[in-house]
Amino acid sequence: MKACPWPVAALLPHAGNMILIDAVQGYDADSLSARTVIKPGPYSLPDGSLPPWLGMELMAQAVGAWAGCQAREADAPVKLGFLLGTRRYDCHADTLPAGAALTIHVQRGLIDASGMSVFECELRDESRLLAHARLNVYQPKDPDEFTQEASLT
Repeated sequence: MKACPWPVAALLPHAGNMILIDAVQGYDADSLSARTVIKPGPYSLPDGSLPPWLGMELMAQAVGAWAGCQAREADAPVKLGFLLGTRRYDCHADTLPAGAALTIHVQRGLIDASGMSVFECELRDESRLLAHARLNVYQPKDPDEFTQEASLT
C-alpha cells in the first residue's frame, strides 16, 4: 500500500463534522485502510459513542476516500458517489465507544463500466473485528446530471 499524501477533506465531497474518518493509512488500486477515533458529533449518543449502524457510514466514507485517491492520482476531480446499500451488515458491538481508535479496511470486489461497485469492508478496534459488510456503491460519470430534478413543464 502507498502512503496517502492528501488530507481526507480533499478526498471526500463532505465537509466539516460530516467527515467521520480521520486519515488514510494507505491505499492501492484495489483497497484502502483508514483510521478514526470516535468523537462527539451530530450522530453521537448521549455518552459520546456512536450507534452501531454508523459503522456502515464509516465504511462508505472509506470507499469514498479510495475513489478520491484514485481520482487525485489520475489528476481528475473528486466526484460524488452513492451508497446503494448492503445485503448484510454484521456488527458485533452494541455501540462504537467514544474515544475508540478504529481501523476501516475496504477491498474492491467488483467494479463495472457503469460506475457500480462492490466492496468488502471491515471495521476493527485494536483487538477485534467490530463489523463487516459488503457495500454496493455507485459513482455516476456525471453526478450533477444524476442529481438534477426533471423539469415539470
